[in-house]
Amino acid sequence: MHEITLCQRAVELMEQQARQNNAQRITAVWLKIGAFSCVETSALTFCFELVCRGTLAEGCALHIEEQQAECWCPQCQQYVTLLTQRVRRCPQCQSDELQIVADDGMQIMRLEIE
Repeated sequence: MHEITLCQRAVELMEQQARQNNAQRITAVWLKIGAFSCVETSALTFCFELVCRGTLAEGCALHIEEQQAECWCPQCQQYVTLLTQRVRRCPQCQSDELQIVADDGMQIMRLEIE
């Protein structure tokens, strides 16, 4: 379960930003999860609450945006959205030459502090 490690690093970065801005507390964070990141949202939510205990982020609201699995199809010459990350064929022409456009990581998009 790599979600705990991701949460630990995210909270470190959040606290670093909060301290640089003389914040007393982090009240909310918005995370963007890449479609190909292999992050389980429910596990991330659980781990995030645990990791935040005793930090400036304790009790902060977690907002998660899950990115769609977007790819470029050189055959169709268009962007396509896959319904599942496991399927690697174009839904339009069935080409297996899709190029992944969606991210495979996690980003802190916004931080709310007091």
